[in-house]
Amino acid sequence: MRVINIYKILHIRYLILVAVLCSTGVQSQTLNDYLSMATQNNPEIQSAYKTFEAALEKAPQVSSLPDPSLTMSAFGRMIETRLGTQEARFSFMQMFPWFGTLEAKKSAANLMAEATFQKYLDSKNEVFLMIKKSYAEIYELNRMVQIEERNLEILDNYRELALSKFKSGKGAMVDVVRIDIKRNDSETKIQLLNEQNEPLQIEFNSLLNRDLNALINIPDALPLVDVTSLLESDSLFVSNPKLLGLDKMIASYEAQKKIVKNEGLPMIGLGLDYSIISKRDVPGLEMNGQDAIMPMLSVTLPIFRKKYKAKQNEVAFMLEATTYDKQAVKNKLQTMYSMANYKFSKANTLNALYKKQTESTQQAISLLIAAYSNSGINFEEILRMNQDLLMLQTATVLETKNQFVAQSTIDYLIANQQ
Repeated sequence: MRVINIYKILHIRYLILVAVLCSTGVQSQTLNDYLSMATQNNPEIQSAYKTFEAALEKAPQVSSLPDPSLTMSAFGRMIETRLGTQEARFSFMQMFPWFGTLEAKKSAANLMAEATFQKYLDSKNEVFLMIKKSYAEIYELNRMVQIEERNLEILDNYRELALSKFKSGKGAMVDVVRIDIKRNDSETKIQLLNEQNEPLQIEFNSLLNRDLNALINIPDALPLVDVTSLLESDSLFVSNPKLLGLDKMIASYEAQKKIVKNEGLPMIGLGLDYSIISKRDVPGLEMNGQDAIMPMLSVTLPIFRKKYKAKQNEVAFMLEATTYDKQAVKNKLQTMYSMANYKFSKANTLNALYKKQTESTQQAISLLIAAYSNSGINFEEILRMNQDLLMLQTATVLETKNQFVAQSTIDYLIANQQ
């Protein structure tokens, strides 16, 4: 019996140790840890990176010479020549594009690969922004639950006070009933908030591409920084991957203009023709049976110009379209940046106001409670002021979340990411 008890004690200690270790692991995870996890696991980020890796393989393809051609001929009926019978013939030919064409193709492909890399960075930054927004939603939910639970404790204290006053004949039973109504409302809010936690948890863990039920460590405060100073408009989006990617695409199309021009010029082919000659049965014949070697030069004649003209127009139109895309993206980024700055400033101002109002409201409640303890009147005013305090606390949490989301949006726009 004693041995069994020892085993039970050891088992319990083991479970406690595992729980502590797991808890420590969760508590040690920060927002940056989650962003790093998303970089490794998020399928959208991984897909964008694999697309970039695929784009890197384009340059070796387009910058290589065309495959040479080798022709072998065997004659069923030998062809007689002065030096002997021609038995077989081998022809080798290598075509060379116009000077600078292959280098231009390689440059255009590399520039397009760099544009693809910027798309990967933008995809990663977009996922980071979604993670931060989801993180802020969970923070808001947890803080709302904490506020409502704290409000329940306060209401319980008020209930004891009101009940005590009623028993002493200095208060009314209706005060207790009012508190019960507020308590029921607060308990229902807590229940609904807790039910909302599961979809938010699933959304966050889905972005990390991990177990949907994995625990999430949410701190008591969001990491906020001061972004009140506006950047110069000329240097606002110099690091934004969307614009950098479009710049690379424009440079690639510029390189393609040279490619199209060169493709309209002749290709030059250098080759060699080798014929196997058998010896003739002729004594003293000079060069009897000597194989024939003949250098060859081939030139293509690009006389059908319509397709080259169409290619030039295509590249010109794509270049113009990409230039318009860049201006449209820049305008959109500027609008988003201006709105995010406004939201950040608004949330900052409101939080400063709510802080002052919270302090004043708490002071007023303390005075009302002291007066009620003496006279037993104005209890309804205490509940009203407590409701005001609750609204201020929840509004502070909401604006803190809005401020963090605005800050995260600004970080995304100016590419200030991890």
